[in-house]
This record gives sequence, C-alpha cells and structure tokens, in this order.
Amino acid sequence: MNLKKLTCERARSICIVQTLAKLGHFPSKTTEKEAWFLSPLRSETQASFKVSLKLNRWYDFGIGEGGNVIDLVSKVSNCSVAEALEFLSDDLPVFRTQNHEPHIYKKDSCNRVIEVRPISKSHLRKYLRSRGISLQVARTYCKEVWYESKGSIYYAIGLQNIEGGWELRNLYFKTSTSPKTYTFIKNQKDILVVCEGMFDLLSIAELYPEELKNSDAICLNSISFLQKITPYFQKYRTVDLYLDNDLPGKKNTTELLKYYPNIKDQSYRYKNYKDLNEKLACGHRISTS
Repeated sequence: MNLKKLTCERARSICIVQTLAKLGHFPSKTTEKEAWFLSPLRSETQASFKVSLKLNRWYDFGIGEGGNVIDLVSKVSNCSVAEALEFLSDDLPVFRTQNHEPHIYKKDSCNRVIEVRPISKSHLRKYLRSRGISLQVARTYCKEVWYESKGSIYYAIGLQNIEGGWELRNLYFKTSTSPKTYTFIKNQKDILVVCEGMFDLLSIAELYPEELKNSDAICLNSISFLQKITPYFQKYRTVDLYLDNDLPGKKNTTELLKYYPNIKDQSYRYKNYKDLNEKLACGHRISTS
C-alpha cells in the first residue's frame, strides 16, 4: 500500500485487530462477533477494550471513547492523522465484511528474527533523533532488527540480551523476542551502571560517554529482572543506579540503598523527569525548536 494512494477512506478499512497486533497488543478473548483486549490506551487488569469484528470499530469502555483504526493509531501513538496514515501504509490486511473466520493473533504469538543489520532505515533514524539519540551512539549498542510476526514483516531498533533475545522499539510500538531477560555489557571494569530500559542506556551513552566506557553496564529491560542482578553488586566497587522516578523505581532504589553501601543513586540527574531519556529528549526538543 503506497502512502500517496492511502486515503483516509481506504485506511479505515484496515483491520483493527491486526493493527493492534502490529502495535504489540493481542486479544484476551474472542467470539464470533468481537475481540476483547486490555486497553492499549491505559493500564488495566481486565479487558474492557472491544473491537467489533463485524464493523471494524473499537470502543474503550474505561474511558468511553471509540472510533476507527485511524483514531486508534493516533491515540495509541500520540501522533497526527498524517503520521497514522504513514504507519498504516505498510501492507496491513484490509477488513472485509463478508462472513469468514477472522484471523486473530494469539497472546502467545512469537516474533521470529529474520535479519540483524546496522541501523539505517530513515524511520528509525528519525525516531532516534526524536529521543535525543545520535546514530553513532545507537549503532554502538543496538541493531536494526527485521522480524516476522504471524506472516508480516517488521523492523525495529533492537537491543540484545544475555540469552540472545531482543528488545525491539520503534516510533509506534515496543515488543521483544524470546527469551526475555537483561542485557549485560562487560568492559572488565570495577564500576557497574544499572538502568531500566534501552533508551536509558542510550541516554547515558549520549550524556556521559566516558562514564559508560569506564563501567560495566546492565540494562534490565524490565524492572522485574532487578532481583536477578543483585548478586553482581558485591563484585563492584561502585554501582550507579539509574532507575525511573516512578513509584516502583523509587521504592526499589530505597530498598537497595539499605543493603548495598556501594550503590549511588543517580536519579538526581533527571529530577522532575520520569527517566534520563525523558530529560534528554525534552532538552533535545528545546534545542532544536
């Protein structure tokens, strides 16, 4: 589907269920007429986001809003209609109203890596710039990963973990490949840097390159892996902690400081921001506006 030929009318015929799969969201349950999801627009534990398989429309009961696929992409990605059309211009299946068995992506659908290469796609470079990350820094730690998910091919910025899995990010979604665990960068140093996500790591490399070069580094990829890495702490002279300025991050930082005297809380560097990348990206937007 060519972007120049993709009108709003045609875009509205693109299947919402498969668009949600591309965004990394899969149904909790399905019937002949509808699919139910955990809302991609907010946090919840019970699925209250409905997609009509007959009408190809969505409705979020938690916020009382609904619409077509363009509305959905715009809201999920916080982007303009033009940017939503650009995202939808990839060859996504068109919705059809005739009776047929709908193709539903399952929760356990897996992503299969096809190719790993240096980052070069213009969309990925643009995304990196929007986050305040230079191509040189990104290429040092990440790759451009092409992967297949249920017959469709996608690409993203990838950070590999210690077991060979990948954390995958682009402008529109985040996902991963199995197995999922933390990333460990070993430089044979006596200082350990610990951060939560891919863009935290890249932000440290952007803002404090010499510090990162003179340290080992662990990117958790999920705060749930924090307990897995604590045995490493006693092996280092200093552990520089860059956890998020949210409730889980602050709580874990407080607890770790009680038990490990060699830990230094670095969150003061991004005070008033959720994380280091938010601060970097905000400063980048100001400096380039």
